[in-house]
Amino acid sequence: MPTTRVLLADDHTLFREGIAALLEREADITVIGQAGDGIEALRMAQALLPDVITLDLGMPVLNGVDALCRIVPAVPSARVLCLSAHGEQRMIASALDAGALGYLLKDCAYDELGKAIRTVAGGRSYLSPEVATAMVASLRSARHHGVAAPSAQLSARERQILQLLVEGHSTREIAERLHISAKTVGTHREHIMAKLQVKGIAQLTRYAIREGLF
Repeated sequence: MPTTRVLLADDHTLFREGIAALLEREADITVIGQAGDGIEALRMAQALLPDVITLDLGMPVLNGVDALCRIVPAVPSARVLCLSAHGEQRMIASALDAGALGYLLKDCAYDELGKAIRTVAGGRSYLSPEVATAMVASLRSARHHGVAAPSAQLSARERQILQLLVEGHSTREIAERLHISAKTVGTHREHIMAKLQVKGIAQLTRYAIREGLF
């Protein structure tokens, strides 16, 4: 069974070690390192090349968002899941803009953490229901400012594929569902991102939340 290699970054040692102990019970997840601040998280990410990094946003030396801005280009193969006590829309938006693929609040159930890690490890976005609700409440108002949304440029098929991508479906799953080739799905995805001027699933997810598509 393939194992997801996880780096935990959080300045609270007891919390971090508790999460590590729980994750070690999972047959398909292995904790390969623990970091206590942003600089250490960056250094360990570059050295260990984890599949997933769980990243607290409120860390010393280098805060989580700034660490994220450095980790994403330095270790592009790693998927970052923010595990934070901060549920403010501004913090969530900053993390997604910086390249986080998922965002989870620390008061979540343990089972949800495992689900989130597996989801982002597969290259799909994950937002806890509370986070998604907060983002919709904050960002939906942008639709009512009288400016035509970039999504108006999308065809019906592109909007359909956009929704499926944001819902976490893989290219193969979308192709099977829509009875088209995976290559066609990839072409549509490129067109969608070009029209919306976004890069990557994280930015695409934030856009879809703002437009009320997620």
